Amino acid sequence: MNNSSFLDIFDFDLERVVDLINRSEARTVGLQFPEGFKRQAFSIARELEDKTGALVLVSGNPCFGACDIDMVLKGSVDIMFHFGHSELVDGLDNVIFMETPARVDIGPVVEMAAVELDAGTVGLVTTVQHVHQLDKARNILGSSGMSCVVGTGDSRIKYPGQLLGCNFSAAGVNCDSYLYIGSGKFHPLGVAVATRRKVLAADPMLNTVEWVYPERILRQRGGVIARCLDATSFGIIVSTKIGQERTGLARRLAELAKKHGKEHIIISLDNITPDALLQFKVDAFVNTACPRIAIDEGGRFNAPVLTPVEFEIVLGERDWSDLVFDEIRDDAIQ
Repeated sequence: MNNSSFLDIFDFDLERVVDLINRSEARTVGLQFPEGFKRQAFSIARELEDKTGALVLVSGNPCFGACDIDMVLKGSVDIMFHFGHSELVDGLDNVIFMETPARVDIGPVVEMAAVELDAGTVGLVTTVQHVHQLDKARNILGSSGMSCVVGTGDSRIKYPGQLLGCNFSAAGVNCDSYLYIGSGKFHPLGVAVATRRKVLAADPMLNTVEWVYPERILRQRGGVIARCLDATSFGIIVSTKIGQERTGLARRLAELAKKHGKEHIIISLDNITPDALLQFKVDAFVNTACPRIAIDEGGRFNAPVLTPVEFEIVLGERDWSDLVFDEIRDDAIQ
């Protein structure tokens, strides 16, 4: 996909960015993009410099969400624009969140979903890229005789019906099934595990619909738990990223480890990678940072990676039947 077609699919709202830079009289501007948007960095930076005369600095660090602000770059520029996510953390006075909504019409894929969904009440969930079109989805399904409900998430969720990869609180409604509108499998899998309801995933980019079945991922996570039942030493990981840091949770897990006679160490880290943890010789890690690390990347580490929920199951503090995805809710940042 070339730059022009990509900019046609997502609304970067560069006119607003230019206006904000000029009105603020910023001379240094920071740009931060998630991985999928970084290919646009060159053309966007060049356009902004041409139209404002400001010096543009682009973050080259990995960016996994609104939880992952480049704080060094933030402190080095007059104003910084973070693309692709809605605001998550308060107090970032010179950071502007550009949500970059998708221009793709969700209508055709929702019409396809209407054929697959059973009659009854449907909960609608999506990501920030499509949240502005949820009313359209509601109208399409309503014309097919379905009742739709859109839930309100906790304080980390900006819009009704919006999901984060670490927060499914908007999927807390009374419904028969959920329709997820967006790309990827992680978000709908999280909803399926959290709610124990059927979830149909409708991808407007690929124009496909399919039911999501969480049994495979639950079996995989069950296997990781089983491997750790005899573990005697654990590395409890704490992120230093502003939207992921859960030191209070790490302390509570350390107390549980002590209670059960387990050796443990708390490891503070920014970017959590296999190489960064290679020299820590423990039987297993417990990750309190981004919940997706254990699910998406756990197999790459030199020891099993548990979520806090799974660690509680290993210690016998939680029943196997209560296995759910880890989430970072508004009461968990402490």
